[in-house]
Amino acid sequence: MPDLITRLTETVQTNCHISDARHGADYGMCVYLMRMREYFRWEKGHAFSARLDSSEIGDWLTDREALWDELVDDDYRPIELGGQCFDVFNEAAINTCLRDHGLVYGGGLVTAGKPQFFLARLEDYEQLNGADVYVAGRELARGLSAFPAMSRGSVILLRREALKRMVWEKLETWRWKRPDNALGRAFASDDFEHDLEGALQRMASGQSRFVLLHESGERFAGQVLGADWERMLLLLAGTRVELMLRAVRDFIADCHGPLPAMPEAGDDAAIHFYIGGLSNMRKHLFPALLDGYETWRMSGDRGVFSRLAAHGLRHWRQVAGDALEIYRHAPEQSEVLVGNMLEQCQMARIHD
Repeated sequence: MPDLITRLTETVQTNCHISDARHGADYGMCVYLMRMREYFRWEKGHAFSARLDSSEIGDWLTDREALWDELVDDDYRPIELGGQCFDVFNEAAINTCLRDHGLVYGGGLVTAGKPQFFLARLEDYEQLNGADVYVAGRELARGLSAFPAMSRGSVILLRREALKRMVWEKLETWRWKRPDNALGRAFASDDFEHDLEGALQRMASGQSRFVLLHESGERFAGQVLGADWERMLLLLAGTRVELMLRAVRDFIADCHGPLPAMPEAGDDAAIHFYIGGLSNMRKHLFPALLDGYETWRMSGDRGVFSRLAAHGLRHWRQVAGDALEIYRHAPEQSEVLVGNMLEQCQMARIHD
């Protein structure tokens, strides 16, 4: 068993390095340096409260980029288990083999077609709305970016360690100017100054239900949108329109999952954090969601989220259908035509 874990960890970490070698430069310089700093913290096992040595980070960064230069043209290593050889993207088969060993594996494409891999201790397993949910604990191998959760087919992967690190990164960013916004209200709900580790854990735990409901909604969105949606995303990979389309799919997922659940949420901080974590693109396309948040803040009426979910699901399914029709009839013009259509389809308010 120890030999299996060691070999598997080395293989998955090598594949993470290969992916990072090919895609690490896709980030802007500020985001890249911040992610590398936190990647260094994870790899060296430093606590979130630890003060990092800049010269040590600099030396590590130089060595890591040299390693990436060596690996950038390599093929991904197959996953070998029990005498079988699996393709790196055959998540379902790999996890079937690993479950009895207390491990969970992730291997799939994320934004802009970037492969993302990880290996972690399996902390829990459950079922949610017909999906197999694997809850990952301590991570043994990971890459530069770490999505807190992913859904593919009938499987949802929740990465608790990555979720906690996401909360930490948002806290660090918020602390630069400490604005009075949704994230600030979320962080004001706990003692991040004197109990950092505990507060991070509590915030991540409170957010995990919304994350799981979002991924359950992603499965629903995948069934609604079909295979042509993924083909359209691949055609438009790396463009602003891809980001817009991913936001639309997120809206369908959230209107099916987290938003209807918010009236019953016992944790106001989780709602503040959810809103504070919205990307600029999602805020741009769905200003009604921000208006609903302000309505809740001023009135305490959580029912606004249920109303937003009902109206939003109809609206964004229609928008997604229109985008697919454009793609099917004029794929070569999709970037311009779909982009123009999406700019006209903001959900600015609830239509009663």
